[in-house]
Amino acid sequence: MVPTVPSPRRPLDTSHPSDSGHPSHASRAVRHWYENELGWPTVPGTPVDLPTGLRFDVLDAPVEAGYAALRHLGPGSPVAVRADRMRILVAAGSADELPGLLDWLEWGALALDLRAIGEGGRIEAPLPPGTFTLGTSAPGTPRLAGTPVPVPAHTSADTAPDGSQGAAVWLRPPEPGCEVEPSLPTLSALGGGVGGAPDLVRLVDTMATECHRIRLRRSCAQPLAMS
Repeated sequence: MVPTVPSPRRPLDTSHPSDSGHPSHASRAVRHWYENELGWPTVPGTPVDLPTGLRFDVLDAPVEAGYAALRHLGPGSPVAVRADRMRILVAAGSADELPGLLDWLEWGALALDLRAIGEGGRIEAPLPPGTFTLGTSAPGTPRLAGTPVPVPAHTSADTAPDGSQGAAVWLRPPEPGCEVEPSLPTLSALGGGVGGAPDLVRLVDTMATECHRIRLRRSCAQPLAMS
């Protein structure tokens, strides 16, 4: 069963972009939430992006693979969704460990739809909780009560249908006033990490297994080539 997502502590205090007539108004509010409420750095420019490799890295995989791995995360471990992709925040430096980890788990020889975004990378900033939701979900994406709904795959990565910042939303939002690092999956948690941090090895193994299953299903679904 997919765990219930906790309600945000309070909605973002901002007007809707259409109220001011300037979509950048929403971007400024989003940037303020990340920088002032969370203390996270942002990348200059519009729409708002978050740099990876500083406070966290990101594992990016199909939502099906991501949902299968949620059981390995702690309750405070942030997770975002964009269309049919899930982005799980992991400890900074994990992106560099992923290739060797996949080899060690004997997944390295397969082309898996699993990638890591680390130092020097960026992701679009998911909308703060309570800012924007849609009435429809991406095909194949489970609906969770009380959570923002992923934007359909045909929607621009930069703007949602109402003109608001970003197509990504938080499935498990970070908590203002709480340090994010202790909740992130890390290699140091193998065998029981200090502070109860989730184990990156189990997380990656589960995601790789599900990515392989998805790959096999797609391969079997393809029509046989005529000889």
